[in-house]
Amino acid sequence: MAQVVELLPFERALAGKRIFVTGHTGFTGGWVCRWLRQIGASVSGFALPPETQPSLFDALELAKDIPTTFGDITNHSALLQAVETAAPDMILHLAAQPLVRRSYLDPARTFEVNVQGTVNVLDAARRTKSVRAVLCITTDKVYENREWLWPYRETDRLGGKDPYSASKAAAELVAQSFSSSFPAGNGNGPVIATARGGNIVGGGDWSDDRLIPDFVHAVTKNQPMTLRFPDATRPWQHVLALTNGYLMILAGLVSEAPAKFARAWNLGPSDSRRFTVRNVLELMCQHWERRPELHYLDNPLPEAKLLALDSTAARELLGWQPVWETERVIQETARWYRAFYEDPASASKITLEQINLWRAQL
Repeated sequence: MAQVVELLPFERALAGKRIFVTGHTGFTGGWVCRWLRQIGASVSGFALPPETQPSLFDALELAKDIPTTFGDITNHSALLQAVETAAPDMILHLAAQPLVRRSYLDPARTFEVNVQGTVNVLDAARRTKSVRAVLCITTDKVYENREWLWPYRETDRLGGKDPYSASKAAAELVAQSFSSSFPAGNGNGPVIATARGGNIVGGGDWSDDRLIPDFVHAVTKNQPMTLRFPDATRPWQHVLALTNGYLMILAGLVSEAPAKFARAWNLGPSDSRRFTVRNVLELMCQHWERRPELHYLDNPLPEAKLLALDSTAARELLGWQPVWETERVIQETARWYRAFYEDPASASKITLEQINLWRAQL
């Protein structure tokens, strides 16, 4: 893929680097890999095959461009072999069981993937001498949620009532343990950071139990849509906001002062206005110019209703700042899906177009 002429400073730090991405067949993984390839990074991936049809991995034809090992991160030996073969400079660990409702249905698998999987990734990294840095992606749900109005800081207490949240909080502790037990300064392992992102939306997500994919399914199939918590607020962010943050952290981890970046990072939206599930659904209806029939779920499984992140550290130390407010986020998301359903072959074009629209505002 042709390299962008004018690279941003953090992109220059990653151009030409070998980057191993777990979970690259997923929604966020597709956007990350497309951006990395656009700036000239050498990307390889380890993940399960795409879980949905359609999938962003297939729509972007990433298998043609990225050496891929299909496997489960709970398989230590297979993962280690893939990492050793790739001999990457850094690892971006995205692979996870990411769904709250599914974590209630299968808590054992959720903990196995999110906790033991993280152990396996960090162990493979410390055993592979080429690896200089690892960034583990968790979630804003790692905090002990008190349903208060104040945003959570990276130093606030970890917790998690549902299995998904608890497993991700445990993954944070795993990262802290590896960082302390195998310090990079002694040559025993890579520098390690974690990133705690909020609820993301954007084109190419077809996962179960997510608002935007549920809306897209309803309007394209002319079927009713079921809402669980219409009045719950979420930190709505475009997937590019987090992708941007992840790449900036990775660049910092391979800088001349990596210890400054080897920490936990909150990556929350800058829009101070609170948008409920219902608000976002209304925006999608406006931009799609269609409205599905709505049903409401009786006795939904419990989920957090109020959650916000304090991203001061990312803004001040990384210079990270989301460039689209919520209305633009939803507009671009609707535009991506409408383009895809008009012509599935347009997925790569509109994905790259939106990446460059975002980059132009940095």
